[in-house]
Amino acid sequence: MLAKKMETALVNQVHEEMYSFYLYLAMAEYAAAEGLPGLQHWMRNQALEEFSHAVKFMNYIAEKGGKSELKALQAPPKAWKSAKQVFEEALKHEGHITECINNLVDLAYTLKDHATVNFLNWFVGEQVEEEAAAKAVIDMINLTGNAPGGMFMIDRELAARPAAPNPYNPTPAA
Repeated sequence: MLAKKMETALVNQVHEEMYSFYLYLAMAEYAAAEGLPGLQHWMRNQALEEFSHAVKFMNYIAEKGGKSELKALQAPPKAWKSAKQVFEEALKHEGHITECINNLVDLAYTLKDHATVNFLNWFVGEQVEEEAAAKAVIDMINLTGNAPGGMFMIDRELAARPAAPNPYNPTPAA
């Protein structure tokens, strides 16, 4: 059974993850409008990954006897100055999510909720990957500078990102 304080905090994290889903979808639509199909693919996959995180939280809350609540989402931005700014915003956002996860871990330790600490440890590791992925693209963009075809090559690289898993069937049938 979840302590009410922990349940409320986890429900709030569902909202954070759903906003992340919404933000990355907006970034994907920006990419489509800019003619960057690789960036669009990357961001749509990122959006699906964030949706899967929300579902993981909702499943955990239910497993522990709690109840999730979906809250209204704020509209995300619609436009950015460049692909680089998209990834800078993504990195900043992932830093915010890392802070949220760390706060959840701190609360779980305070409440001596070891099961939730164990559950959250996966997200701690995931956030390291999330921040590193956004930073890696920023680094690629910085390396190309204003080189002709630089963004074209990066866009092709972004298109190679593997598809995000289905949160309702994470292991597809062979």
